[in-house]
Amino acid sequence: MELSTDWREQRRRILEKAKRVIIKIGSAVLTTEKGLDPRVVNRLADQIAGLHDRGLEIVLVTSGAVAAGRCVLGADKAAGCMVHKQAASAVGQSRLMHSYDEAFAHYEKITAQVLLTKDDLRSRERFLNARNTMCRLLDWKVIPIVNENDTVAVQELKFGDNDALSSMVANLVGADVIINLTSADGVFDDNPLENPAARFVPIIENISELNLQSMCRGKTGAGTGGMLSKLMAARRAATIGVPTLIVSGRQKHVLERVFDLEDLGTWIAPTQKMLSGRKFWLAYHLDPAGTIVVDDGAARALTGKGKSLLAAGIAGVEGNFGMGALVRIVGLDGGAVGVGLTNFKAVELRKIQGLSSSEIEKILGPCPHQEVVHRDNMVLDSSL
Repeated sequence: MELSTDWREQRRRILEKAKRVIIKIGSAVLTTEKGLDPRVVNRLADQIAGLHDRGLEIVLVTSGAVAAGRCVLGADKAAGCMVHKQAASAVGQSRLMHSYDEAFAHYEKITAQVLLTKDDLRSRERFLNARNTMCRLLDWKVIPIVNENDTVAVQELKFGDNDALSSMVANLVGADVIINLTSADGVFDDNPLENPAARFVPIIENISELNLQSMCRGKTGAGTGGMLSKLMAARRAATIGVPTLIVSGRQKHVLERVFDLEDLGTWIAPTQKMLSGRKFWLAYHLDPAGTIVVDDGAARALTGKGKSLLAAGIAGVEGNFGMGALVRIVGLDGGAVGVGLTNFKAVELRKIQGLSSSEIEKILGPCPHQEVVHRDNMVLDSSL
């Protein structure tokens, strides 16, 4: 991997100027086989309080509720199906927050519990309400502690893991950087547990161009996510200009050392071509209701020329969706092209696919839109 010479300067500049920071801590750092580790909570609170005293606004995205519940209920009751884990989360979440409250109280810091589901951020109105609440808490010098609302979230409304949640929260509050604390020292070019020759990767500059699946075999420890989920979350954040530092949460004084500009962890740089907040919302907060298959010419026009999608380039339609729905756009080989909001219903598209604009009016009558998906309502990304 060829590295530019100025990435360390970029990192130094961003960390020096950072005002609003997301700190994500995973189960592998926060818990032991016996459950929540109070020593880790206390050390984390000590470091975050120190950063808070420097003037940083901190949002803590935390795992650990299920593990804390498992400690109380017994491993057999907290294992297995989703309902068991949700019940364990209900028991553990209050204990998790109590641990944080006690730890931060030593430094006279006020915390707030914020539980989110994907549905809270899917609705634009609820998204803006959540943003206003979070920003008001930060204005009041409160430290929001965010977790997924596992107890009520159904599978299709789950973020999947708190790595994904951290990138969504970064967009929600307009964060400057994400610090993802994990059990690994950072990113390696292979799984170091399986390959002793795996090399440490200090910088990822073009994460959108990497095959993340091939880099990430295996998990980093407890919890639902591994290094793949951390890199996928970092890729999302990079598209809105938010860099991520993946670093070991087990190192002493790691947060203080990071903001003292010590060279730790793997720095994932923001992408040069950034998404607007609205396009990020389209790409990552909404779920596709169907799929539009495009021919090779249309795929080239979309990705190479930035064109809107016309009916003439459509080769197939999958699903039953309405006008205004989010749809996946894929090529003839099934490879992802991107996502976008459709101006036509699925039943209409099946009638007009492959046709020119003049032919469409003969079938559907006058149409307010010539484009099936306008480029302003489209996000092109082969990972979507």
